[in-house]
Amino acid sequence: MHEDAGGCCGPTRQSLGTPTAPAADPVPAAPAGGGTARAVDPSPRSPLVEIPAGEFWMGSEAAEVFPADGEGPVRRVSTGAFAIAAHAVTNADFAEFVEATGYRTEAERFGWSFVFHLLVHPAAADHVMEARVPGAPWWRGVRGATWRAPRGPGSDVEDVLDHPVVHLSYDDARAYARWRGGRLPTEAEWERAARGGLEGATYPWGEDLTPGGEHRTNIWQGTFPTVNTGEDGYLGTAPVDAYQPNGYGLYNTSGNVWEWTSDRFSATYHRHDKPATRVDPQGPRFGVTRVVRGGSYLCHRSYCNRYRVAARTSVTDDSSLGHTGMRLVVDR
Repeated sequence: MHEDAGGCCGPTRQSLGTPTAPAADPVPAAPAGGGTARAVDPSPRSPLVEIPAGEFWMGSEAAEVFPADGEGPVRRVSTGAFAIAAHAVTNADFAEFVEATGYRTEAERFGWSFVFHLLVHPAAADHVMEARVPGAPWWRGVRGATWRAPRGPGSDVEDVLDHPVVHLSYDDARAYARWRGGRLPTEAEWERAARGGLEGATYPWGEDLTPGGEHRTNIWQGTFPTVNTGEDGYLGTAPVDAYQPNGYGLYNTSGNVWEWTSDRFSATYHRHDKPATRVDPQGPRFGVTRVVRGGSYLCHRSYCNRYRVAARTSVTDDSSLGHTGMRLVVDR
């Protein structure tokens, strides 16, 4: 396996030497006409799945893990009851939020976001920034790339309204969740739900990546980062309900897009066997990056084998990329 530096997963804005603050203050995430949040009202495409209070085995110590990611040790973790969306938030969902609130994402306020080089829209060629991400030159900073134009100027979401919304920062994801009356999942909640009841399995459906030759997830096929054969049916994002759901009824908890969690990242915090790391863990109190889970359409075994259900990585809160979205959780 290639020694991975995390560049396929999530470069930061600072890697291109850009300012660390948006140009303007965000628009408050409140419904038009006042108020603070909607009652929970997931879209018809994203019903809530009830997860009862319980325990599960979290993490992995398999040979293919990246030691710096801190997937291990495997430990027994309990969570309270919660409800989680069956699907990632769609472009249609996010458009409803923006129409109701006038919210502008950080990518819109920064004026640019990251797009994978093979997916930059031809009309956006003149909008590509000259700087390159060290160690991950396949990422392009594209001026005008936002959730509305995920491949840069010239692209739009009208034909992919049922695909996951991307180019969301942590604050963008949290603002949407608050408006819906929910929140982002903790890392433990995310993994418990993503496993679908399978203890210790590599993928949400078991051990075989393509059981019976059937693709169960949207990841990279071919030679990364130059040739994607698209054998799974997609070169970029897929609809949020593509492929079979896991045992709990959740779709795409492996591949398609990375999903934000509320936990700050640490590779060592959870190695301490104490109640804070085993009972409804919330992650460390301090940290410069945030955990994202699930892998994406760019993950490939030769470089970023993080579409496994225990895999984790992190990005800064202000990062926005063409393969990062979110899923909603509601307290029970």
